[in-house]
Amino acid sequence: MLPAGVQVLSSLPLAIDPDEVLRFQGYKRGRDVPGADVRALFDAALAEGRRLMVPRAVIRWAPVARVEADALEVDGQRLNIPRIGGLWGDVEHVAVALCTIGEALERRVAELWDARELPLASMLDSVGSGAVESLAEYVNDLLCQQGLPALRVTNRISPGYGDWDVVDQRRLFRLCAADAVGVRLNEACVMTPGKSISLMVGAGGEARVDHYFSQCARCWMRDCAYRRVPLVRPVHR
Repeated sequence: MLPAGVQVLSSLPLAIDPDEVLRFQGYKRGRDVPGADVRALFDAALAEGRRLMVPRAVIRWAPVARVEADALEVDGQRLNIPRIGGLWGDVEHVAVALCTIGEALERRVAELWDARELPLASMLDSVGSGAVESLAEYVNDLLCQQGLPALRVTNRISPGYGDWDVVDQRRLFRLCAADAVGVRLNEACVMTPGKSISLMVGAGGEARVDHYFSQCARCWMRDCAYRRVPLVRPVHR
């Protein structure tokens, strides 16, 4: 039985951005132009990736017991996040989420490496990375929708990015039912399947949203009635 407030999401859309996949391959957006052979390899990897990926997510909203300059206390867990009090302001709730595309793609990449089909293995791995990033963006935007119009929802953050120590991944897992989507954590705080992303957003009437980007500028919820700024660059669909 899932803890109270936990939602498991399946059959989620994946809007994989070719430019993002090629960025993982080392191509610079607006500068490097892939040739026809690279585009054909991408198309092949994308078709195989779509067959293998099973996008799922689990999310949980929880009240914030305390906001400090460098920490949040949520459901008995102290999350040590440098400067969070100033970055997010007075948040009243957080949403914790885990997103994954499953293990099948990673197993296929390993098979291709073993068979020395290295270009396809590398491109398929990049397709998986682009896919889970797209999934995290979709879930982030969904959480924004859930918080509006009553509350402002912040940008997403994750343990291991910026100054937030990856060790807090354990505390984040305690707040969310990771087993519900088959995500596990090892002693080094590395997630399995590897194509998984954990994230957290804050929400509150006075929450600070745009301390380094405007979430609305890249949100793919096209018909949101509460959009604060125009869409600048949508995720390719």
